[in-house]
Amino acid sequence: MLAIDAGGTMTDTFIVDEAGAFVVGKAQTTPTDESEGFMNSARDALRQWGDSPEDAFPLIRSGIFSGTAMLNRLLSRQGLRVGAIVSAGHEDVLRMERGIQTYLGFPYSDRLHVATHFHNPPLIPRGRVHGVRGRVDVFGEEVLPLREEDARQAARALLDSEVQGIVISLLFSYRNGEHEQRVAEIVRQEIDARGANGAAPGLFLSSELYPQRRDLPRLNSTVVEAYAAEPSRGTLRAVRDRTKQSGAGFELRVMASHGGTISIEARELARTLVSGPIGGVVGGRTLAERLEVPNVLCTDIGGTSFDIALITDRAFEVTPTPDIARFVLNMPLVKIDSIGAGCGSFVRVNPNSLRPELGPDSAGARIGVCWPEGGLETISITDLNLVLGRINPDYFLGGEVKLDPERASAAVGSQLAEPLGLSVSDAAAGVIELFEQTLRNEAIGRVLGKGYSPVDYTLLCYGGGGPLHVAGYSEGVAYREVLVPAWAAGFSAYGCACADFEYRFETTVDLPVAPDADELDRAGVGMLLTGAWLGMREKVAEEFSKSGVEGGHISFTHAARMQYFGQLNDLEIVSPHMEIEDADQLQALIDAFEEAYGKLYARSARSPELGYVITQAIVLGRAEVEKPQLPELPESGPEPPAGAFKDGRQVRWSQAPTATEVLSLEALAPGNVIEGPAIVESEATTLAIPPGRGARLDGQLIFHLSADGQAPSAGRRSVADPDHPNGGSP
Repeated sequence: MLAIDAGGTMTDTFIVDEAGAFVVGKAQTTPTDESEGFMNSARDALRQWGDSPEDAFPLIRSGIFSGTAMLNRLLSRQGLRVGAIVSAGHEDVLRMERGIQTYLGFPYSDRLHVATHFHNPPLIPRGRVHGVRGRVDVFGEEVLPLREEDARQAARALLDSEVQGIVISLLFSYRNGEHEQRVAEIVRQEIDARGANGAAPGLFLSSELYPQRRDLPRLNSTVVEAYAAEPSRGTLRAVRDRTKQSGAGFELRVMASHGGTISIEARELARTLVSGPIGGVVGGRTLAERLEVPNVLCTDIGGTSFDIALITDRAFEVTPTPDIARFVLNMPLVKIDSIGAGCGSFVRVNPNSLRPELGPDSAGARIGVCWPEGGLETISITDLNLVLGRINPDYFLGGEVKLDPERASAAVGSQLAEPLGLSVSDAAAGVIELFEQTLRNEAIGRVLGKGYSPVDYTLLCYGGGGPLHVAGYSEGVAYREVLVPAWAAGFSAYGCACADFEYRFETTVDLPVAPDADELDRAGVGMLLTGAWLGMREKVAEEFSKSGVEGGHISFTHAARMQYFGQLNDLEIVSPHMEIEDADQLQALIDAFEEAYGKLYARSARSPELGYVITQAIVLGRAEVEKPQLPELPESGPEPPAGAFKDGRQVRWSQAPTATEVLSLEALAPGNVIEGPAIVESEATTLAIPPGRGARLDGQLIFHLSADGQAPSAGRRSVADPDHPNGGSP
């Protein structure tokens, strides 16, 4: 099995064999051609087995990809030339946005001072947005016939503009898409009338792609589909073609926002806009299930960001209207909070306040000033770690990239130390402490904001930069445990391999259930909900058929989003019944909602006297795929083998440089205990263990990091251990 995570800085590859053994490869991301970085990363992984892609790819049965090309295309405004047809009077909606969207990503100070605020530049300029008269109301009834001449004039104007895609998004089309379909027919007529002069623009109907309430998010999602997702198919096909050239026989799948994987030929490809961080959360859920840990705080530090997600009762939250790249969208997304603080984040001193500032921009794949070939002049967090001795300049990416500590020290001195009036070492240590304190506060805030305490959660650290800073951002916080997988650098890729082959469709239904509704009324609501489910099952089966998966191999889950009547926020509830045919079965769904509501808020907050609204019908279809297993290795004694020790070095921890042991991660054995201060190096990442802390490697190749002043945990006994309370295998 093969899984790839092409992040903003590094591309990670996770390859696992039938016995469960795995290797993690790492290479610099190549933004202009992600297939190049992927192949370099795959070669790095297979080299550890003395193998090559040409020999190994024909034997691989499953391949999953997650990347950032689509998101980068959206952020850099390098998508297709797209036009739009909207309801008359709404031609300026992309420029006006909504209040919440115009302030996304802005700090609190900019929300207060309007002079510093600006609108997002629209993906489609006003000149390529045309309105058509005609109206469908909120109930799906036509109240004003479509004026077809408006649609014809809009089609001609957009074709004259030589657009590559045309978005059609009319008011309340999620209720009744007839007007959108008629506009599409007229556009096709105009295309045919002009003959086959070059490639015809693609048509993107919001009623077919994202048939959900909230008009601006629905329009945004459809625009992103045309603008960024469609050209990204070419990027994904390039990755697929590179695997085929090396003899691969598997179909490449891509990580989707809802936590499953889909085909690169999927109709709604914009769902893969944010894919890499999703893999880490899916991997965290898998780890929680296999280690029998109920609650996990997932923390991922890469080169560009710090991503946080909560897994509560072994389930992650899915939000229906996420904001991505300063756009509010109408697609399900695993709830992840991200801040612009990664190991590549730039460090600057504000000339007015003389205070150091972190990011949010990042060196990305160029690492920092310490890498001469990157051509950067602004220092990054990596430069500071190098100055402090926490990373090895001759062993970055296993020595493939050579870093220059003297160059980094000179830049840190001129850009940071001198303006602050400090020594280079003190300035670097102070900013790293500020960096880790920022991460600590963000992580704690996510837990406390949900009404829980850190003691309720196990902190899971991963990402290439996570092990380097986990001791800092977990210091003084009473988490249940702190876990660092030995393959932390490739954990998001591992998570992609753990994801189901899964399609998800949802549609707005808005079915009210009055508190005094009789059995006949409730049965009617159930029948309408069931009809929506059955209609979406056909769409799921159609998507699977593109990959040769027949209906008999698909398992379905039916769900709904519900809220109390009059409330604004809904909850996603899995239906206890695949079809709802009577009042008792509908009551079972309501009972499940009541239980979830009481758990999320409080039992006393439940308000059945208000009645209910079923806002969305949801269908998930899954096909069986291979998934990696955790290793179950026998544990040896606590003393690391002599071959694990490398030359030690001076490392600046808190107040002064300290003689620090350096060990090779690959040479450690399960059961080994490492007391701080110590540095554990691998080709892909570095685990920093400060004085007063320790770490123990268990049989699943997961480090258990001790709390301040405590001995390393004895570790969780393997569930394969016959003395384990559950016994047997996971």
